[in-house]
Amino acid sequence: MDDRIADERDCVSTSLEMPRSLAGWFPFVWSRVLFCGGTHPTKEPCRLSSLLLLVLAPALLLYPSLSFHLFEPDEGRYAEIGREMFQRGEWVVPYLQSEPYLDKPPLLYWLIEISYALFGVRVWAARLVPALAVHGCVLLVYVLGRRSVGERAAFWGALTLALAPGWVSMGRLLLMDSLLTFLTTMALLSAFEAVRGDRLCWGWWLVASAACGLGVLTKGPVALVLVLPPLWLQRWLTGSGCRIGRAGMLGCLFVVLAVTLPWYAAMTQRVPTFLRDFLWEHNIRRFLAPYAHEHGIWFYIPVLLIGLLPGTLLLAPFLRFLLSNDAACAARRTVEWSFLLLAGGWCLFFFTLSQCKLPTYIMPAFPMLCLAFGHFLVHSRTPLLALRTGGIVAFVVLALVHHVVTPWYAAYRSPVGRPAEVRRLCSDKSTAVVCYPRNCDSAAFYLRRADLRSYRSKNIDDLRTLVRLRPRTVILCTHRHSLEGLHQLLPPDVHIVEEVHYGLEDIRGVPPRLMKVLVQLMGETALGLCDIAVVEPSWVHPNTLLNQTNRVGGPPPGQASWVGPRPDRPAPSPSGRAASEQ
Repeated sequence: MDDRIADERDCVSTSLEMPRSLAGWFPFVWSRVLFCGGTHPTKEPCRLSSLLLLVLAPALLLYPSLSFHLFEPDEGRYAEIGREMFQRGEWVVPYLQSEPYLDKPPLLYWLIEISYALFGVRVWAARLVPALAVHGCVLLVYVLGRRSVGERAAFWGALTLALAPGWVSMGRLLLMDSLLTFLTTMALLSAFEAVRGDRLCWGWWLVASAACGLGVLTKGPVALVLVLPPLWLQRWLTGSGCRIGRAGMLGCLFVVLAVTLPWYAAMTQRVPTFLRDFLWEHNIRRFLAPYAHEHGIWFYIPVLLIGLLPGTLLLAPFLRFLLSNDAACAARRTVEWSFLLLAGGWCLFFFTLSQCKLPTYIMPAFPMLCLAFGHFLVHSRTPLLALRTGGIVAFVVLALVHHVVTPWYAAYRSPVGRPAEVRRLCSDKSTAVVCYPRNCDSAAFYLRRADLRSYRSKNIDDLRTLVRLRPRTVILCTHRHSLEGLHQLLPPDVHIVEEVHYGLEDIRGVPPRLMKVLVQLMGETALGLCDIAVVEPSWVHPNTLLNQTNRVGGPPPGQASWVGPRPDRPAPSPSGRAASEQ
């Protein structure tokens, strides 16, 4: 009690020496005004009831439904890369459509390969990897976070994270970001434990270094960027903790290199252009130049507010707690709490500066911000009944979204939502299947084919040459205007003999006027596949095509050969074929 009163007196005691430089004002405001509650290391034990709830609640949200259709483009891409590496027995070079894929390091692919080896090549086996990372991060926030903010605050922070749609709903998808977040969270919390005392704790420091190395193997040097600056900024702003020193930095560098260098060296030996393509094109250039996914500076504000629901409903009281000059509130704003906000805020700031922005990029900020929010909840006056009610409502809504809405939506928008049509046209491996102008990796994954080459608009001459040389080519049109462009760009001696449109079907019970609005919001076609066109050159003899199509179950509907529809049976329209299949 006496210590707490002393802390409050220290916070209100502002008659200290004022800084004389602009740089000195930042530590002064940070440590003497905002976070003047001192440092309060805690070693409270885990409560069994809290641990059980944090094991069961995320498990019920994550694991029962992981087998829904893959979303294009990222999920299809990563599932297919893992499948091709597993099929090849490859552990160095990631492959996509039998070509080296140089965009990302291999840790996620390795884990998918292991999951395939244990459970078979299935969609749920691939998604199990990010789901375990999401669940592991929730437990990590509780187990390690209690050392910084106490057991109760760590529990509420972990529960907030487990019920945040931006984390548990997005994180279970087959993306890099959930695995990266798990590793950066481990690195940040372990590194903070390592530097909190008077001397560097080498055990925690080596754990943090190993997690950083694995993060570099997941998504590249961004893992170091998310971990090291907050540690330096925390010491500069608060003056607390020990200096890492030259030995600590060299030790960290040694561990990171020991974890990452073998693969990077082997990859560079196998693909000499890897380092230039990976570091320059997919890291530096994507950060500095308008590469893709350009958005404004405020892009991440709504992403954060929606992603952290229902916690953001208490944003106003949270800000009052942060900025209040009340002595009791100020005494609870500890150094540990400042580090959590600093680490989460740095992630937001860094990706806001990037010219390439995607909603999932800021996922590494979520665990730290949720842990800080848990500290606020413990010290706020929010009724416990309101917190429990809000948690139950959030859990029910998320369960409905995860197990009903998401599987339905994935099937409704999937490129292989009509699998019979895709198999009929694309399963014969003697028939060339190409994508124009982007990949459709979900189709490749379901067809178990690694030869679906992609031709962009700038490579249209190569595509024109291919379709003239092959007796039959199936083109997966991945843009809504691709088929229209093909009619104009194909050589005059190459004809489109069949078209299949992948427009969205009307939802039963939805009025036509509302359906038009939904189509405008969701898009007119399946994700990643708009049309399929079957093309043949004029030189193909009818018997050649007939023999070929018989191998896959007969010629296209309403068509006896390459020359066109039967005179006595006109070819049905795409909508008519869809109706007949139903």
